[in-house]
Amino acid sequence: MTQRTTHHSSSASTILPLKKAGARTALVNVADPAQSLLVDCFRQFGIEAVPITVNPAERLSREKFEACVLPMVPESAAVMESARLSPSNSRMIIYALGGTAKEALRYSKYGLNAMFHEPLERPAALKLVRATQSLVQHEFRRYVRIPVMTEVSISTNGGGNFTATSAEISSGGMSVSTAQELGKGSSVEISFALLTLPRVFVRGTITWRRGRLTGIRFDQDDDRRRKVSDWIASYLDN
Repeated sequence: MTQRTTHHSSSASTILPLKKAGARTALVNVADPAQSLLVDCFRQFGIEAVPITVNPAERLSREKFEACVLPMVPESAAVMESARLSPSNSRMIIYALGGTAKEALRYSKYGLNAMFHEPLERPAALKLVRATQSLVQHEFRRYVRIPVMTEVSISTNGGGNFTATSAEISSGGMSVSTAQELGKGSSVEISFALLTLPRVFVRGTITWRRGRLTGIRFDQDDDRRRKVSDWIASYLDN
């Protein structure tokens, strides 16, 4: 009898799977009704949203989160800096809540990834979470596109120079937001910096435009684009 009981216990212990920790998003100083809406939106994609109102900078320096949402206010800068200096959160996805793209660029050195626009609406919030869930959950596609907001300088063959705001970047190109009209097939040279990536210059071609968004494909013969590919690989490895 004793042998059978022991054998049964041993077999059961070998087939019980370990529960994998789920992805978590910190909601830093996000008040209702936005807080409740975001909790529900992230839950629909299997991501736990954790409201944080006390000592957020300290918590993000020691506690692991895959993402965080912060209002675009001056106080959020210290929280973003704390997260980026933390070994466990240095590559977390950071969402801005409210504000404009111009205001978000003030925090570009912290690698702001995407923005929830206010007033917060469920369809738009769900769309943004769906678009970024693979990065939050570390389920990467072969050709991953990383949402990131930073200032991009663009020079055209005709001598025009203007700035845009990046939306997504991949090893093959990037999309930017700009009111400037650029024809499909136009050649440009762009420059930008990303967190640990110093300013890089690379040639590109305009491939599409939808509203204010413009797609730029990096020139495959421009070896400078490899710095972007290396940065993306490092970003995903952390």
